[in-house]
Amino acid sequence: MTTVVPTSEEDPALAVVRFTAELAWADAGPEVAEPQVTRLCMEAQDCMVTGRWLDLASLILTSADLVFSKVSDKDLECIFTVICNLVSKLGNPDEELEVAKLISTKITQQPSEKPAMRLKILFNLYNLLEGPDSRFFVYMQALNLALNGKVTDHIISSFKKIDSFLKEWNIGVKDQRNLFLSISNVLKENKSSGKESFKFLTKYLATFSGEDSYAMSEAKEEAVRTVIEFVKAPDMFQCDLLDMPAVGQLEKDAKYALVYQLLKIFLTQRLDAYLEFQAANSTLLKSYGLVHEDCITKMRLMSLVDLGSDESGQIPYALIKDTLRINDDEVELWVVKAITAKLMDCKMDQMNQVVIVSCCTERIFGQQQWQSLRSKLATWRVKDFDKIDALFF
Repeated sequence: MTTVVPTSEEDPALAVVRFTAELAWADAGPEVAEPQVTRLCMEAQDCMVTGRWLDLASLILTSADLVFSKVSDKDLECIFTVICNLVSKLGNPDEELEVAKLISTKITQQPSEKPAMRLKILFNLYNLLEGPDSRFFVYMQALNLALNGKVTDHIISSFKKIDSFLKEWNIGVKDQRNLFLSISNVLKENKSSGKESFKFLTKYLATFSGEDSYAMSEAKEEAVRTVIEFVKAPDMFQCDLLDMPAVGQLEKDAKYALVYQLLKIFLTQRLDAYLEFQAANSTLLKSYGLVHEDCITKMRLMSLVDLGSDESGQIPYALIKDTLRINDDEVELWVVKAITAKLMDCKMDQMNQVVIVSCCTERIFGQQQWQSLRSKLATWRVKDFDKIDALFF
């Protein structure tokens, strides 16, 4: 006995099939076009009756390129709203993922054509999905579309939710690497988010462990890029790159050992070490786009911070002059620069020609810095107990 499932041309999916079919065969003439349109509509109806939603999506998307090039943005959004809604009809996560892959892959094939609209459609699709695997796949497609279509501004706001996304998606280490690196590339392309790009690059590098030597070797280029971005950045003075195995592998690498040495100079040494390095490797620095004058400026500030970390809490003007290689009348200017950059909290004693340091930024915060902090906290605790004893006894 035949079961009749009521469908009509008013069904949104069937209407979209008819519209795209007519668009595809418009130049063939009515004698050729009408049978083809009828055939496609019958195929679509059969898919709907039998619940073959993947086949239906594939059938509609055959003419997707024509839709993007020949219809208005308003009609385009309506058509893809119907197509994306097919995922709500699926019975299990695997089917949902297959349809999501089919739709999102088709949308991203021509990233330079209406990229903002394509990205909007992808986000609409994302919001209709329930499975974490499907959502992650579509989000990655959106990242690549934003980058290739040069519409990075439209996706950057979503990066604030990455931590909650990670909890929802529950993805493995390899997927995390792809995610962090893609986000960093988007931010780099945007050019207005240098610190954020650096942050996600370090997140990417942090996923590599010392035991994973083969995989870690794949991170060499990105490790170099991260080092160079840190050295270039005029407003970054602290990082944990030296503690990362992905960066540490550069130290003994024939090609990149000097890049590691440069990072070590910026994080653990002073201006004189940089000037010596630059004199021997000026061509290398230029090849990475590093400007000598900018590097000197940053190293002077970092050298001043290093002087401020001395236990005495006082820096003679003469020592600042010699370390930073500046004139007498420039000493206070550089101290003010360090204060403005929030690298130091200090006062200048002009009478005694010393800078009295209350606190300063640590360029690195490793075991030695934790030990120093622990000692200071212990000292403060003893002093507080002494004050309490004085009050009550």
